[in-house]
Amino acid sequence: MTMGRVAALGERSRVTGLALAGAVVLVADDVQAVRRVWRSLPDGIDLVILTPAAAEALKSDPATPGGRRPLTAVMPP
Repeated sequence: MTMGRVAALGERSRVTGLALAGAVVLVADDVQAVRRVWRSLPDGIDLVILTPAAAEALKSDPATPGGRRPLTAVMPP
């Protein structure tokens, strides 16, 4: 079984350190950036760790893509 890739999406100060654990770091410091990055996630991402602000931005986005989406986990506040 092949292990999928993990990404971390959100504010720079919250996600940068996850690169040390091998995560693909996707910095998005505002609502529009979060939505833009989410819509263009790199291929092969199976888990996205979201900051609370990024999760909130996606929850309220009517254009969040359907179909196969990666599993998500939200960091504690």
